[in-house]
Amino acid sequence: MKFSYSWLAAYAELPPLAAAAGAEEHLRVAEQLATELTSVGLSIEGIELVAGDPVLDVEVTSNRPDCMNHLGLAREIAVKRGTQLRQPVFSFAESPSAAGARASVQIDDPEGCPRFTLRIIRGVKIGPSPEWLVRRLEAIGSRSINNVVDATNFCLWESGQPLHAYDLATVPGGELVVRRARSGEKLTTLDGKERELDPEVLVIADRARVIGLAGVMGGLDTEVTRATTDVLLEAAHFDRRRIRIGAKRLAMHTDASHRFERGADFAICDEASRRCAALIAEIAGGTIEGPGVDVVASPPLPVAWRLSGSELERFGGAPVADGEIERILAGLGFAPRKTGERLWEGAVPSWREVDFEPRQDRLPSRDAWRQDLFEEVWRQVGLDAIPATLPALGGVDRGENPEHDRRDRLRDRLVGFGYAEAIHYAFGERRADSAFPRLVGEGEPIALANPLSELYSVMRRSLVPNLVAAAEFNANRGARGVRLFESGHLFPGGEAAEIEALALVAGGSDGGLWDRRPECDLFTVKGELEALLAELGVEPEVSPAELPGVTPGTGAWLRHAGETIGWFGSLQHFEGPFPLFAAELRLDRLPLARGRFRVEPPSRFPGIDVDFTLTHPLELPWRELEQAIAAEQVEDLSRFSLKDRYQGKGIPAGAVATTIAFHYNAPERSLTQEAVNARHQALAGSLERRFGVERATPEERR
Repeated sequence: MKFSYSWLAAYAELPPLAAAAGAEEHLRVAEQLATELTSVGLSIEGIELVAGDPVLDVEVTSNRPDCMNHLGLAREIAVKRGTQLRQPVFSFAESPSAAGARASVQIDDPEGCPRFTLRIIRGVKIGPSPEWLVRRLEAIGSRSINNVVDATNFCLWESGQPLHAYDLATVPGGELVVRRARSGEKLTTLDGKERELDPEVLVIADRARVIGLAGVMGGLDTEVTRATTDVLLEAAHFDRRRIRIGAKRLAMHTDASHRFERGADFAICDEASRRCAALIAEIAGGTIEGPGVDVVASPPLPVAWRLSGSELERFGGAPVADGEIERILAGLGFAPRKTGERLWEGAVPSWREVDFEPRQDRLPSRDAWRQDLFEEVWRQVGLDAIPATLPALGGVDRGENPEHDRRDRLRDRLVGFGYAEAIHYAFGERRADSAFPRLVGEGEPIALANPLSELYSVMRRSLVPNLVAAAEFNANRGARGVRLFESGHLFPGGEAAEIEALALVAGGSDGGLWDRRPECDLFTVKGELEALLAELGVEPEVSPAELPGVTPGTGAWLRHAGETIGWFGSLQHFEGPFPLFAAELRLDRLPLARGRFRVEPPSRFPGIDVDFTLTHPLELPWRELEQAIAAEQVEDLSRFSLKDRYQGKGIPAGAVATTIAFHYNAPERSLTQEAVNARHQALAGSLERRFGVERATPEERR
């Protein structure tokens, strides 16, 4: 946003630009001002000379609409320099006739338009603007049009209040209505484009038609031309949300909408109208009819503030004199009143209410947050006055954090399995909320009040939908396999606290020509889940179940210690060239990470591998066999694992042949085959007696 140094100097005491000085001196003076503005939080993008006048390009953040004009910026300069802000001086004289007899306004949408003012200037002569006004506007990149329109633009850049001038002769009876547009209504705007309106757009209308887009742009039919003799001047206040909606729907962005969208000053409407009317009468002639029309439909409630000097100093870590606090607050318009020892109170000025959102815990009193007042004082005092100190370490990251360790151990293990970590927004699509099994949340999810789109309309209750969308994105772009995981919080809704969870999706075969993995299947994912949980000493119970969005016969719940800790299965409606498998775990129901691993050196003596096969009913799960073998505590048995499960020729119906691989190894001696056979036979006999199973050799199976 462009600001003229000479224009700012009309309101704030600044070093004069000597006519005899060269461009370098003018830039040096402007650079000093830029440094001061930067110190109070207003970044300078650049400085250029326009006809010898330094023009500053200031980055004004959306929370500071008060600085989107020369008076507002001059206020910051005056406080920083310890000088007085000079308000514009103008002569305003009205004729005895009442404008209300010739003009009126009806506000049908008081929420969208809390205030609307009108003034009439009769007998104007439309023509070019005086040189000083043209120079002011052109310095900041605004094109001169005619004296009346230029006067409205000048006042906009001076005070921040958008104004609009109508040709009074084109407005029957001078009667205006502020309302929502009706479906099918059209308006040709000042840029010559016909626009179709809808009820979301706030408009200005006369008795029969729409004549302007409220807070955005006027209509072509009522514009001020060379034939205009009487002007109807509008200075209104519009709700920033309503203007933002209307401008977005019409794909329009103007100087007026830019300010209204960020929050204009409700209190300045009448004063800006007086200023502009006086300027029009001065440069275009004519007579101001008075008094003007000022309709206040919905005045805002004031925002109160309270400040303690002691708290201010504790916040910043350095002393600030009482007189300095009062000077800064008074200069910024906060009008401090002393109420006790180092205590002040007052009301937030109207031009700063956008930046001072009231405390929600103090409604309906609308008190400002004290930290906002601290910021106002400290940015003017100077952040360099705050001593540099090392931050104190504390909080949840101090020392050991078992929850953090648990999360990191699982993440590291998944990376070791070949998974890549994904990070998504904590929002999701409403229809996806119930597309897959949920570990948390009943009823409706938490809805966002103002979502960016339908894709981000509710708080997520599962990590899986976003991972599936990412997998589809990759698969549709040629990926032959995906392995993704994510850890994060779920939001059950209501009074329930956030839940930490971990989810993964896997499918296809990734890797290159020489390191390509086998195709991922359900058993791969199940094995990875079991290995993952083994990191925490968890042996989950797997309970097959029919789950939403999961292919029948493939879904299962995972349980531990009587609680559901997760699920897995093959997804039904994945849009990709390969099957996709998914799983999700509740981390809050899992044990914390165990201590460091104990490393034992391997035996320097050779081991002996032995297999045997048990034929048993299908109902006997591998887990029971595994637990029974472990309970035997066979001497020198270092490890064992499931090697094969066979159903087919030679195996009775309803039975399965399970082959188990054993590895025997002694730490201090070599084992003989005879000793291993003896222990092995004893183990096999124990299993046969316990489960009533039949032992067979692999040759017998064939």
